[in-house]
Amino acid sequence: MPTLVLLPGLACDARLWDAQMPILPASLAPHVSDAHMRHDRIEAMAAAVLADTAGPLVLCGASMGGMVAMEAARQAPDRIAGVALLGTNAAPDTPDMIKLRESAIELFEQGEARDVIEFNAHFAFHPKQAADAALVKRYVELVLDAGTAQLVSQNRAVMTRPDARTQLGALRCPALLMCGDTDRLTPPDRMREIAALMPHAELVWVPECGHMLTMEKPALVNAALGRWLTQFADT
Repeated sequence: MPTLVLLPGLACDARLWDAQMPILPASLAPHVSDAHMRHDRIEAMAAAVLADTAGPLVLCGASMGGMVAMEAARQAPDRIAGVALLGTNAAPDTPDMIKLRESAIELFEQGEARDVIEFNAHFAFHPKQAADAALVKRYVELVLDAGTAQLVSQNRAVMTRPDARTQLGALRCPALLMCGDTDRLTPPDRMREIAALMPHAELVWVPECGHMLTMEKPALVNAALGRWLTQFADT
């Protein structure tokens, strides 16, 4: 029986998966990794995920967590029973994105993290969910709780991530890909690219949803993820 490991996105923690935990099969011993808080490169985060839990794994990663999942699959393909990737990107950062991250890092280091995160929060959500002040506040506080050092370190990790596209075609395990249809942080084309590269990928679109799938549309995420996980829980 594989173990289910949940991998949060940048500057997020176990709270990102609060709405999912109740529906995850107990037989898979689901738990949330904190490897991204302990290491400063995607490769090292992935290695830590593999070292932290023995045996076969089902990896479920959101955004940066998806990048960690893809790297773990590259490092130890024989240990990966399945991967679920939510709103992520297999390609390296573009030069323009690197410039944006560098600018944000400068502001983080100047103590302006709250202003940056609050200003950019609406980009993470579909307009309908962006109008939910309580939801946006929950997201902002989640990210700010990570602290300046983690915001800087994790952004740098994403900026220097490997190109995962080169190895996805060799990954033979089942894969669930989920993307908000209006995701502005990892646009749908990025997920289409991943789906085209992976031989056993199922692509699920979440309607009227942005980047923060688990928080924006938990019922739809839970339905798709719960259904997909039954194949592992029944083995």
